[in-house]
Order: sequence, then C-alpha cells, then structure tokens
Amino acid sequence: MQNITIVGDGAMSAVCASLLCEKGFAVKMWGYDAVQLAQIAAAHENIKFLPGYKLPQSLQYEPDDSAIFKNADVVISAVPCQFMRGVWQRLKKYFNSDIPIVSVTKGIENHTLLRPSEILQDVLGDVKICVLSGPTIADELMRRLPATATAASENEKLACLVQEIFTTPWFRVYTNADVRGVELAGAMKNVIAIAAGIIDGVNAGNNTKAALLARGLAEITRLGVALGADVHTFAGLSGLGDLVTTCISPAGRNRSFGERIGKGITAEQALAATASVVEGVATCTSVIELAGKYNVDMPITQAVYSVLFRGVSVRQAIQNLMMRTPKPERVL
Repeated sequence: MQNITIVGDGAMSAVCASLLCEKGFAVKMWGYDAVQLAQIAAAHENIKFLPGYKLPQSLQYEPDDSAIFKNADVVISAVPCQFMRGVWQRLKKYFNSDIPIVSVTKGIENHTLLRPSEILQDVLGDVKICVLSGPTIADELMRRLPATATAASENEKLACLVQEIFTTPWFRVYTNADVRGVELAGAMKNVIAIAAGIIDGVNAGNNTKAALLARGLAEITRLGVALGADVHTFAGLSGLGDLVTTCISPAGRNRSFGERIGKGITAEQALAATASVVEGVATCTSVIELAGKYNVDMPITQAVYSVLFRGVSVRQAIQNLMMRTPKPERVL
C-alpha cells in the first residue's frame, strides 16, 4: 500500500494527509470545489477549516474527477455526512470497487437514516469499507498530541490493514468488528455535545455536565443496542471516549455551536457563526426519527431537538428534563 487518495478537503482530510505523508505514503487530495482546493494548495494550509498548520510539501492536489483514483491503493472518504451521497454519485463512474475505502465521516443521513458506510454501499454497491472513528479533535492531532481511534470493519484483515496504515508513535489505533456501533456512537455524540455547549453557555456547572455525559451515553447506548450494535462498543473509544472529547473540547464544533445558543443567540445565528459543518444539527433530526421508529426514550436528544427546531427556550428545556417522572437509574 503506497498510494492513498483523500476525498474531501476539510479539517480531518488535512489531518489524514499530514499523518500519512509523514509516514511516507504518496497522498493526493480531492475537493468538490476546485477553486477552494487550489487555495489550499497555494497556501499549503487549510486556512478555512484548520488554520495555523502547514500541510506537507509532498501532498498532491487533484481537482480532476477522472484522475483521483488512478493508482490508488486506499481511498479515504472525508466528506460531511449530508453531502456524501452527492459527492460519491459524482465520482462513482471513476471508482474501482476493488479499492478499499476508509470512512472518517460521522453522522446519519437525513430521510434515509443511513450511516456513512451504508451511504457508500448504497451509491457504490459492494465495496470494502473500514470506519476510522474516536476522540480525534483535528487541532490536537495536528499538534501530534497522543491520541487513539478505532478501525472498525466486518473484514478483520481490512481493519488490521487500516490499523497498520494509521498507527504512529503518537496515534494508537485499535480494531473493532462492530461497524454499526462505532458509526452510531460517533454520530449521536455530536447531539449530546450540542447539549454540553448549551450547558457551558448558561454556566450550569460541572455537576450538570457530568450528569449530561452519563445520561447522554445511556440514551446513545439504548438506541445503538436497539439497532443491533454491541453494547460494549459504547463504553469504548468511539463511544465514551469520543463523547467526552467532543463535550469538553473548546475546539469542538458541536459544543461551540451549543455554547452560542446557551449564551442567547438563535440556532440560525449560531450556525452562521460557525465556519465548519455542525453535524449534530442534521444528525439530531435523524436520531429523533430513529428513536421514534424503534420506540427508544431519548430525553436529552429530544430536548436539543426542541431547542433547535421547536422554539423551546433553553431554560424551559432544562426544566422539562429535570421535572421528568422519577425512575431508577438504568442504561438499557
């Protein structure tokens, strides 16, 4: 495995490119907007999504759809969830289904309720997919701070290959066979992170944040298990690990978005103030739909939804949560 193509030009694309070039792979990056890709190439920096970090000189930039998969041994899909279908439909005719795909996208597609790996399979057919997910804040990875992630695939050989490709002295990768659980955990934690940001915005305190993480993980686990995931996945890196990071990191997009709402601006204004895609907003509607379909109680997610889409005030949403009928503490 020598040649790696990255589909997408956001923050995680930059992280993957930096890591893989450092390991000696021949890496090229494609973006849906040739002008934006050219700007990144000229600056050797993703000024819009990850400013302050220079990209390797060896990184190649490929705006030509027909050339991006040429000689590729592995493809990394790093497109935001709600845009994946359009991008891959555009690229489908150039893609060779023998090439394995590593998905680093987190989210659940609106309306179809498909996870990123399922979107790829829906568009491309029978392809080999591994999901790379975990507590991976881009800024910290670019600073080479110690971090971990999970490579999840039903194909154990592929999971081990991705583990080998991405492992460095500062980035430790574990393998996992529960693709469903890893993707669901990575998606749903973004909704809880919005709630964490709201709590920070209203200065509700650390006790409240701790309760949110514990009960948020409980409802994530309930829905995941109802959808057929392994309960143990949610206590791991892609579950608890990613949830903690996203809820406490000042750099987390979803937490920062929620904090703006907690400080008194509307969801629309908070979105406008955020340069990157806030996946938790779109994911929230998908999770609410899944929870209704599978009859799973998700009060925190419902509270976030009520604030984002139903005009309920933050104060009222918190009061509604606190005044729910008393019950035993359970996860499932």
